[in-house]
Amino acid sequence: MTSLAVMELNNNCGGDESRNEDCEKYLRELTKTFTGIDKPLKNARKCETLTDLIGELRKTFDSDHVNIEYVNHLMLSYQSNPAEWRKFAKFDRYRYTRNLVDAGNGKYNLMILCWNEGHASAIHDHADSHCFMKMLKGQLMETRYAWPKDATVTEDSKADIGSGQPAGEEVEYNGDELEELSRSTLETNGVCYINDTLGLHRVENPSHTDVAVSLHLYCPPFDVCSIFNKQNGKRTKCKVTFWSKFGKRESSVSMLAPWPPM
Repeated sequence: MTSLAVMELNNNCGGDESRNEDCEKYLRELTKTFTGIDKPLKNARKCETLTDLIGELRKTFDSDHVNIEYVNHLMLSYQSNPAEWRKFAKFDRYRYTRNLVDAGNGKYNLMILCWNEGHASAIHDHADSHCFMKMLKGQLMETRYAWPKDATVTEDSKADIGSGQPAGEEVEYNGDELEELSRSTLETNGVCYINDTLGLHRVENPSHTDVAVSLHLYCPPFDVCSIFNKQNGKRTKCKVTFWSKFGKRESSVSMLAPWPPM
């Protein structure tokens, strides 16, 4: 349990582009203090269905005052029902998929990630955003790492996220191996939280027989993050994309496209 982190967004937050930028800046600042909660808040509204969760998230982020602990609570309170999320769960034989469920008026992204047996992300950051991950089916193992001592950003490049290594010719880079901080397994209906002040992480489905499905909320949303080489800490920028949006396949996604870490 952490101290209450309330997003005191003033009256300049909302409406035009400059106000939204002010809101986003303040939201990112809160990642320096919030570390997540373990249990739902007492006497707070619970979400009985996925539709309830989406509706309550929209109302919460529509306000000028958003309690990030309450957002965490909402993710904890919803109990997985496959009948509700199955239409968003799109699998790919070769890699995990990111499927957008709700764009949250540009203030957050809610998505479902589908992991076949053995699928894993690269080690990655979260672009100064809050990241909530809830298990809907199966298990996922999260490994956290400390930031490299030298987090120099290389040139933008296409990336084979499935293997966690940048594509193309490697440039010599003599950094230290990333330090592992922790390793944990997230069970169905469990929720974990991470932001960049807490480190980097890698997520994988450890099962060789069962698939996994997870629900993720990112606020503010982002379309570029960084992946890291475990052996030397080398950092590479990576554009993130969606396999599907609102239950429909994105036509721009191809097997040769750069793939997001999460």
